[in-house]
Amino acid sequence: MLLSVVVPVHRVQGYLRAALESVTDQSSRDWELIAVDAGPPDGGPDIAREFAERDPRVRVLHPGGSPGEPDPGAPAEPGSPLPSGTPAAPSGVPQPSPHLGAARNAGAAEARGAYLLFLDGDDLLLPGALSEIAARVAADRPDVLRLGHDRVDWWGETRPGDDLPAARNQIFRRAFWTAHGLRFTDGPYDDVVPVHRAALLSSDAGTLAVLDRVCVRHRLRRTGTFATTPGRAHFAVIDAYAHLIAETGGDPRVLTARTAHLRAVLDDPGRIAPGDRAAFFRAAGLLGSHAAHRARQAVRSLRTRAHSALRAGKKSLRARVMRAAYRADLHRPLDPCLAVYGAYWNRGVACNPAAVYAKARELVPHIRGVWVVSSRHLDRMPPGVPYVIEGSRAYWRTMATATYLVNNSSFPGGFTKRPGQIYLQTHHGTPLKTMGLDQRPYPALTNGVSFERVVAHADQWDFSLSANPHTTEVWDRAYPSAYEHLPLGYPRNDVLCTATPELTGKIRADLGIGPGRTVLLYAPTHRDYRRGFLPRLDLERLARDLGEEYVLLVRAHYFYGRSAGEAAGGRVVDVTAHPRVEELCLASDALITDYSSLMFDYACLDRPIVTYAPDWAAYRAARGTYVDLLSGRPGDTPGAVATTEDELRELLRTGAWRSSGAAALRAAFRSRFCPYDDGHAAERVVRRVFPVGPGRGPASPV
Repeated sequence: MLLSVVVPVHRVQGYLRAALESVTDQSSRDWELIAVDAGPPDGGPDIAREFAERDPRVRVLHPGGSPGEPDPGAPAEPGSPLPSGTPAAPSGVPQPSPHLGAARNAGAAEARGAYLLFLDGDDLLLPGALSEIAARVAADRPDVLRLGHDRVDWWGETRPGDDLPAARNQIFRRAFWTAHGLRFTDGPYDDVVPVHRAALLSSDAGTLAVLDRVCVRHRLRRTGTFATTPGRAHFAVIDAYAHLIAETGGDPRVLTARTAHLRAVLDDPGRIAPGDRAAFFRAAGLLGSHAAHRARQAVRSLRTRAHSALRAGKKSLRARVMRAAYRADLHRPLDPCLAVYGAYWNRGVACNPAAVYAKARELVPHIRGVWVVSSRHLDRMPPGVPYVIEGSRAYWRTMATATYLVNNSSFPGGFTKRPGQIYLQTHHGTPLKTMGLDQRPYPALTNGVSFERVVAHADQWDFSLSANPHTTEVWDRAYPSAYEHLPLGYPRNDVLCTATPELTGKIRADLGIGPGRTVLLYAPTHRDYRRGFLPRLDLERLARDLGEEYVLLVRAHYFYGRSAGEAAGGRVVDVTAHPRVEELCLASDALITDYSSLMFDYACLDRPIVTYAPDWAAYRAARGTYVDLLSGRPGDTPGAVATTEDELRELLRTGAWRSSGAAALRAAFRSRFCPYDDGHAAERVVRRVFPVGPGRGPASPV
């Protein structure tokens, strides 16, 4: 075997899947992959085990501990409500796992390949890299082969890699590594000693080679990593070089490398904070003037302030007046009994925020909930529900003084989140199409979205609600920030788990559906590359073909307002304007959809789901997807599949839509995407976020 790839799994759940796929998808198959659980627990080890289950060349190690033990700071299991008033885990400063070096060492000890490659969970082995490595190794037989490498930031900009020592951009002959007792050290900068020693030893022996082709790409993460968080923990690089100098007898090459590396750490604002620079200078014994560094920092600060002033000057007079009033309100005390809610960009009471609002009224009645609504959607507000109109003076005062903020999209106008305010981002669906920063490869369809604003918005969140592990994995990468994931399920789905036959019957009666009818809910999603609701389905013909027994409820995406209308003697019913899609799900016997995230919620009902995907290739190419609905793999495909109108009519006519095979696919899909849905999500969320019980203060924000 040529190569053993060792990957420590540590806080990389949003990035790990792509890292592992970058190895398993290599055209050369002469490798093994060792994923080492370096804790603390998140979704990463489960992702690694998923790969190991389907490829025998992938192994998962749990060295020196009990990976099954719960993290004391992790949220409780979704199946049981958290104790009331449980505080949030403190955000703290992201620290390197003290076990990363040990994890790499454990992986190396278990390796069977001729060479070792140490990747992190946010690295990628680029396509074709392994074939290039194999050819170079066969030609030169090096002890160390340095690889071309680059890095990509969270905006998608790729830059050349730096020259600092790192294990990721070189491979080591395993016999050489073992013979010289090379090991990663404990704590931060654990690769300084072994990487430099390997370079010195192989250089002296003439067995150091270089492969110029870019083989490894490091994905810079915006937050949640030690390398991007300034603090005195980075002073550990000084100790790492002291250790290296002692081991190499003060080799002059080490001293030169030390100066270059320490200056790079000092100049990196993601590592050494301005207030610590002088202390780092003294501790490192660097030459030169620290005052020069301070002068450069001052110049950068002046440029930033000038840019901010220029932007502020472009605002309209009315906006400046409103903002001035808002800034005055920011000096008012927060109201501990005020929560503000929003849904679908101010379209009214709906989705997860609506379910949280209802449960909060039950469990924390002392907290007053107020909804933000657009003036265009005032008709959607239920009687008696307090609201403010977006952009109004009342809106800005509410945003300035509310302690709790709950939304499934975003609040309008660009508010300033105050210390002490607690923002729960509930989201509004399990992601099938790419979201957040994952949309960057599809610029033609993002309509000028500012990704800077996307991440700035995520910076405001204290809690991000997850419907399933897949969602947690995606949010972690697509919205990189320091919020706490709440893997508690979607409150809007509680009614799907608890509804009685009496409730379902009432909903059907209110919709005018008589007894004994088979109800099919047709709910296609929005296409970024098409205008208006243009279903690739002749609804009236389908209704005629199915006969009097069937009723088609047609639900267009909320972007469109109304669907294609009603026809076929009442057998096609436009329900686009119905205020609660959950009720439509309960009223139906099956769902027909294309790429709508509604399928993930509907799976809670354990009723047939038909995927009608006539333009799957175009949709994937235009927007990108996380799940291959048409693959037929358990967990990916929710049931019967049709790609043409004729296929759809045939599977409905023959009953294939509710066959045993379709039921088996639905069960696997439900298991993957509905693990938390038990009817108690809203209660868990309210107990986690709000102070439940007398005398309790608010939950601690992240």
